[in-house]
Amino acid sequence: MGLMTRAFILIAMVACLTSVAHAIAGQATFYTPPYVPSSCYGFEDRGVMILAANSGLFNNRAACGQRYRVTCTGRTNDGVLQPCTGRSVDVTVVDLCPGCNPNQVDLSREAFQVIANPDAGRINIEYNRI
Repeated sequence: MGLMTRAFILIAMVACLTSVAHAIAGQATFYTPPYVPSSCYGFEDRGVMILAANSGLFNNRAACGQRYRVTCTGRTNDGVLQPCTGRSVDVTVVDLCPGCNPNQVDLSREAFQVIANPDAGRINIEYNRI
């Protein structure tokens, strides 16, 4: 194999390794049952590991069914000083959160408590599509 071919393969491998998606920084709150009806699926039960998206992420239902990995990165207030559990949760977009700010998501209570103490109410997060 020629030197140019080897160099090209090496560059291609490095490019593949560096193209990992970057997480979006934001905030999360939570909502409680009943989780149906939802904007995406009506009365169809989609489980409890779910997310209601802000209007930009929701994009007129284009996000319905998309999966995201959400990780708590810290507190937003002085109420719970260390709310994060150190875990991540995988959730599915099922609804619109009309009151959410850009880069804010509303998790089901069950999904929220996987990554943080619900007493915190609102947390800083990173999330990315999986």
